[in-house]
Parts: sequence; C-alpha cells; structure tokens
Amino acid sequence: MAESMRAHGYTLPTAIADLIDNSIAANCRNVWLRFEWSPDSAWITVVDDGDGMSENELVDAMRLGSKSPVEERDPNDLGRFGLGLKTASFSQARRLTVTSRTALGRAALRRWDLDYLANPEVSGWHLLRTAHEDTGDRADELDRRGLESGTQVLLEVLDRVLGNAPGVRGSATAEEHFVRVVARVREHLEMVFHRFLGDRSAKGLKIFINGDPLAPWDPFVERNAATQVFSPERFPANVTTESFREVKLKGFVLPHKDRFCETDLTKSHDEHRNAGGPSGWNAQQGFYLYRNRRLIVAGEWLGLGPGRNGWKKEEHYKLARIRVDIPNSMDHEWQIDVKKSTALAPPVLAHWLQGLAKTVRERAKEVYSHRGRYGPRTPAARDKHAYPWVCRKRQGESFSYRIDRKNPVLKALIDSLPEDNHKRLETLLRLIEETVPVRRIWIDSAENQEGDAGPFEGEQSRALRGHIRNVHEALAEHGTDRTDAWELIKQFPAFQGREASAIVAALIEEKLA
Repeated sequence: MAESMRAHGYTLPTAIADLIDNSIAANCRNVWLRFEWSPDSAWITVVDDGDGMSENELVDAMRLGSKSPVEERDPNDLGRFGLGLKTASFSQARRLTVTSRTALGRAALRRWDLDYLANPEVSGWHLLRTAHEDTGDRADELDRRGLESGTQVLLEVLDRVLGNAPGVRGSATAEEHFVRVVARVREHLEMVFHRFLGDRSAKGLKIFINGDPLAPWDPFVERNAATQVFSPERFPANVTTESFREVKLKGFVLPHKDRFCETDLTKSHDEHRNAGGPSGWNAQQGFYLYRNRRLIVAGEWLGLGPGRNGWKKEEHYKLARIRVDIPNSMDHEWQIDVKKSTALAPPVLAHWLQGLAKTVRERAKEVYSHRGRYGPRTPAARDKHAYPWVCRKRQGESFSYRIDRKNPVLKALIDSLPEDNHKRLETLLRLIEETVPVRRIWIDSAENQEGDAGPFEGEQSRALRGHIRNVHEALAEHGTDRTDAWELIKQFPAFQGREASAIVAALIEEKLA
C-alpha cells in the first residue's frame, strides 16, 4: 500500500507545496526550506513556526487517511483527504521523519521508513519513535532555530528526486538536476502562494529556500496601469446552495508586450518575461482557481468553450486570465484531487464561467492584435487604411493577407509612378502577398515566449527619423494637409513604439517652431 501511494503523480514542487499547506493550516508566519546535496545523498527539510503538534496529534497526523474527506473542515483549512503529509513525502522520499512541539509541551518525533517496512523480517506497520542512525542532527532544526512551537518535516533517501541508476546519483549530472529541480520548486511556490507572500497583514507568510526569501508572482500584473481589470462578479444570489454563492470571479486582460514599462527597454523585457510565468505566456492563459487564497489551477480553460474539448490555448488569447475564488467546502463539486493541482468546473457554473471568459478572451484578442493600442481615435485619424495589411476570408474557412492598396503611403507611391510601372509594382505586391509565411510566424510565436519584435525595434534613430519624414512628404505630396498628415502618422501602427512616438512628437514641434 505504501509503495502504491507513491504513484499519486506528485512532482517535487507540488509535493513541497502540499507540505506547506499543513504549515499554513497550523498558523505559521514563516516556513524555512532547506535543500542539501551531497554525492552520496541529498535531503530536504520543511520547518515552520506554527502551532505544532502534541505527541498524540503527531501520531494521528502520521496515520494514513487521518481525516475523512467528507468531514467538515475549518474554513481556512487547506487540507482535505488526510493524506497530504504522507503521500507528498512518500512521492519523493523513502524516509519521512517529523518532529513537532507545541508551546506547552516537549518535542515529539515519529518516522516512517519504507525500507524498514520492506524488510522481510519486519512484520506489520511500525511507526518509529527515533530518527535514523544516518540522520545525525538533521532532525534538530526546531532547537537550532529556538522555536517555542513548530514542526519539521525531514525527507531523506530521495530516490524519486535523484533516481536510482548506478553511477548517476553521485554524478555532476545528478547535482545539476537537483539544482534545476530546486529552481522549479521556487517558481512553483512563488506562484501557488503568491497571495500569502504578498499579504502584508498579520495573515502574511514568508517562505525561505536555503535562507533566500521568496517573492510573490502576480499572475494578473495588477500594478501595471495598462492591465484591464473587469468588475468582480459573484454567482447569482438566487442559487440555493450557500457554497455556490461564495464563488467569486474576476477577469483580467494583461498588457501587450509593447505596454510594459514604456520608458526602460531592459526593464520592459524583464517585466514581460516575469509576467509570462513559470510555463510561459501561452501556457499561463485561462482560469486561475483559488481555494482559500491558495492557487489550485494556474491557467486552464477547464474544458469550457464550444466543441467536445472546449477552448484551446492559442497565441492570440494569451493575455486573458481569470481569477476564481472558491471555499474549501466545494472540493467535491470542483473534483479537486489529492495533489490539489487539478479541478473541473461544476456543470451548474459552466454557463456563468464561460460567459465572462468569452468576453475576456475577445478583449485579449483585440489587445494582442492591436499591440495594446486601440480605442477612440481622433477625427483626423479615423483612416481605416492606416494599417497596411488586411485579412480576407476565402471560401470555406481559409484566409489570406493582402497589402492594402488604399494605404495612403502606398497610394501616394502608386500615383507617382508612370503608368507602365503600375503592373510591375502590382506583380511585386502579389508575390509578397502570396508568400506570407503564416505557418512560420505561428511556429515562431509559439516557440518564442518573448513574442515578436515591435515595429522598427532596434532601428537607428537617424534612420527611423528618415522613414517618418519620407512618409510625411509622401502624404503631403499626395494632397494631405501637412498638419493632418502628422495626425495620421501618429495613428500608424508602425510608428506607435516608444522611440517612434518621441520622434514624431519632436518633428511636429520642429515644424511648429
């Protein structure tokens, strides 16, 4: 049974998160994680300064299924199945040692050792009262930190983390793997517990990995002024079940890459990369399901949307994220698993969730398509031909892209050419249109989470200035009033980047001066 419990599908990040759930439930303020590597072994400790457990409580906590999943929980409890401590630990390690003390009692210790239980000379289940002889002083963190109350979970014999292949566990490759896994643990915890880590009140939480504090990762980039925030919603009050009335919903459309920190290019790239999350922009779109502020699902469409499989994760919806808050009394309705990492939307909520999601997705698509710049236009700039490309639907579902012959700059060029050159230019334009690398663009966009370069990104200022002046002259020569030409240029998508906008403003000032 114990060996079978190891196959619940935990990764090290999800296992550590499950252990921290217990620390939060014990009212801790701090959690200290320690990951130690050596050529012969590696070990992990999770220490908190929570309420701790008496000896009887510790023994009960070490029992498998220590609480029934149908038992009513405290509203702030992050557990459900009474298995998290054991399944999370066994999924990564063969030896689990827990030390705990309350403010009123002395420290108690208990150990599960799968290798000991597997010994044919051992009969029955033996919950051991002492640390393993190889553990040394690793189980003494409560005393070392001088904690009056708290709990330490010690994981040893990390066969699922390091692997058991001969010649691998002590190698440089194994050590590099261990370091990478620890980095993934950090990213995961900063995401899953970001609302606790970002809370500056008495309910706040601090988590440390080898002494280094974790920083919260905000999936919704709420501090960026360009983030679009939808009004929060609650499930309709006429629903009879109280738990359903506690469900809260809030939509967000994140800024386009061009709108991140528009004054500092280096900072912009860093902020945009960070906002993409641990799995990247495409993978992080969708619903974010929170149970008592703890993140359960980090970017999924939960099977909602048209068709048998619902919405897929697509490039042009990657800016859409929706926060869903539920109480822990709805675990059954959402079919939350033991690992607290997957869930399914209850049928009674599906229509409501899908309605807001559709609105958020459409707004996200607009922001993506217009590089974050859309909305009311000035009267002088309502020229629908300012963008040089148009999409045309063909028969069926196919489409193609065409260069807009009515674009004012192109039209000015066509009109300036001798009649016999019109056909040559038209042939050149058709060659360009018929070979637009649409599939290549989609592949590159999917593989490069930083997205495509902005218009004239990396262009020398002098050259960009020359392009803008040439466009203005072409418009003026074609009969556009020179002042109106500047207003039109300001609406050209190609000239709406930071540097181009500044150059346009400077050129207008020069003319006015």
